[in-house]
Amino acid sequence: MPWSTRMDKPTAERLDALHQHGFALLRGAVSPAQIGELRTAIDALRPQHWDYTGLVDHYKCVFNRDPLWLPYLDLPGVIELAEAALGEDCHVIGQTAWRCHPGFIGAELHLDHLPMRLPSALLNDPSFLLPMQICTAQLYLDDIDADLCPTLVIAGSHRAGRPPHPGEADWNGREAEPVLCRAGDLLFFRSELWHAGSRNLSQRSRYLLQIHYGRRMVAQKFSPYLQFRFAPRVLAACTPRQRRLLGDHAPAEYD
Repeated sequence: MPWSTRMDKPTAERLDALHQHGFALLRGAVSPAQIGELRTAIDALRPQHWDYTGLVDHYKCVFNRDPLWLPYLDLPGVIELAEAALGEDCHVIGQTAWRCHPGFIGAELHLDHLPMRLPSALLNDPSFLLPMQICTAQLYLDDIDADLCPTLVIAGSHRAGRPPHPGEADWNGREAEPVLCRAGDLLFFRSELWHAGSRNLSQRSRYLLQIHYGRRMVAQKFSPYLQFRFAPRVLAACTPRQRRLLGDHAPAEYD
């Protein structure tokens, strides 16, 4: 049975938003109790390998530190969208935790990954659905207002076919707009979308959990790479789907 015929209505609508706008906002992806659990867990993290702390604290591969993080790899509603966008055999290529403190300066307008450059005639054709290779889920653990470094997005910019030029602030007459949302909401976006991180003008710290998904043939890049080893207690706690997301695939080409 084709995947499209088994897709529930919310997932189908979100998938359409990824094709049309480059992103979808999922409201209430986690409960207040889960928000508290994650904030406490982020506060308990300590830097490892290439993590860094300062105005922004950035912790990589948190799934490998404690089984607590595993359910956030395949949240209901989110994993269905990831599998619809990237294939039922997609996997996780990263899970990172962030704290952005007062004074954090954000990030300029950028895209995360451009799989290939395509002709504008094709990108401008509304009947052409640009396939996705990598997507990111950003789970907000605070109410995001204009002062608490909201993510900025330019709807439709995934069809630009290129990254923004230095200093470029709009695409096709559209400027970047802030994603204002509540704690527990999740922004799911494709890697070609032009987006930015804005300044933290508040006296609060923004807590955020990111999950990056890739197609089966997109390499998993778990730092520190050759030295990376899965924690046995994490693997022991995985569900079959979570094991697949961490790389336990059925044999395929190039394996």
